[in-house]
Amino acid sequence: MNYDELKQIWAQKYDTVPQQLEKLKQIPAVATAFNTNIDAILKITGESLKKLITDNHITVDELTNIELSNFRKPTDVIIGIVKCFSRGIAEEWVTEDVNIYKWMETNLGYERLQMGGQGGIIANALALLGVNQVIAHTNSHPKIQAEQFLNLNNLMGIDENGESRKAYDISREQDIPLIHWIIEFDKGDSFQIDGKTFTCPKSNRFIATYDPLNMSLVINNGFINYLNTHPVQYLLLSGFHSLLESNSGVQLIKNAVPVLQRWKDNNPELLIHLEIASTQDKVVRKAIIDNIVPLVHSVGLNERETIDLLNILGQGALAERIEAETNSCNLFEAVLYLKKHLNVKRIQLHMFGLYMTIQDKDFIYTPEQNLKGMMTAAVVSSSKAYNGEIAKYDDVTKTLGMPVSNQGLNELTALSEMLHKKELLEAGVCEIDDFWLSAIPTILIEKPKTLVGMGDTISSVSLLAGR
Repeated sequence: MNYDELKQIWAQKYDTVPQQLEKLKQIPAVATAFNTNIDAILKITGESLKKLITDNHITVDELTNIELSNFRKPTDVIIGIVKCFSRGIAEEWVTEDVNIYKWMETNLGYERLQMGGQGGIIANALALLGVNQVIAHTNSHPKIQAEQFLNLNNLMGIDENGESRKAYDISREQDIPLIHWIIEFDKGDSFQIDGKTFTCPKSNRFIATYDPLNMSLVINNGFINYLNTHPVQYLLLSGFHSLLESNSGVQLIKNAVPVLQRWKDNNPELLIHLEIASTQDKVVRKAIIDNIVPLVHSVGLNERETIDLLNILGQGALAERIEAETNSCNLFEAVLYLKKHLNVKRIQLHMFGLYMTIQDKDFIYTPEQNLKGMMTAAVVSSSKAYNGEIAKYDDVTKTLGMPVSNQGLNELTALSEMLHKKELLEAGVCEIDDFWLSAIPTILIEKPKTLVGMGDTISSVSLLAGR
């Protein structure tokens, strides 16, 4: 079967997306926690990056074979940008040094502000998609933060009195704004330093974070009390990734366990999803696996996060293989290992051009339902990339009807051939090792206007739309 025929088959499958979007409106309540902040967006070009490098006297040797993954001094911001730019990868580095924050404020600036943090981004998306009530955790909610929430009556936060109110209207003026820099770059852009050319192989972004409250996992007591007394159907978790061992990160994770356990005990029907996110501190990464993962039903991750988990679970050889060849076959092997090792009911990977989920046979959704959820997420996330934002309901289906990508079909074909599961290529579902595997080719935007919050949107919409 040729790609034109396969694209037609998948186009017919994607026709179910409007029905799945309607099902989201049947969900009574969802909570998102714990990280909400403000993102300062900056699109950087090769030329402007070159100017930063020369103005700060950084040598070409410092930009070659970069192994650094955290900040030591302010100009390491530039090193991090070049690392991600030249490899087409996404990383988030965090700092407790206010001087680095001030350097970024002075030397980078920003083009616009928007909602940041997995919790906040997911809350906006799900409220716009029509979930009846979305309650978002904020540990800082001044007016500038409130303005990043959509002005929707079904989108709630906790006010200064510990009461639930429309998130857009809350103004906890005693709170400090939490601002992260999102530095985006485009595939094919390049710059030259001392005769060496650096070319970006894939559109992506570098995130530089100074966020004392989220880095200390400050949890709003009003939010805790609200979920203790108001059951929700889904809890979408994130925010552990910015913790540091040096800042009591492991103990902060352990402190969150009884909070989560009480929510589970009070609400046996609660379904909890954890978004792994880019966790640079290896000790914290292990603590998340040991303490938080056992409490959740579903986990979401991307290629980089998959490699990071493998490295701390003694699977360095497989991690290196994926680093060398980041493809669906190697990643499937990794996700299957993680599914078995973490013993979580559902695990979803979003990679370039393809999403895949491995789930228990007794999971509350069938693999066919999960497939529909992933296709819905592919439309919503690609529409966000195409549009730059999702500010009104009509924005969520901008890419509906666009063909699935050749990249996605390449990956799905290779995976189905490796597994000797022809049905995976056309049906998107097969049985493997007593689990269900579902996989879809996605819609890719050649020059996305934004990549912020893509993984979060994919994971949350995939899960909730798979009804």
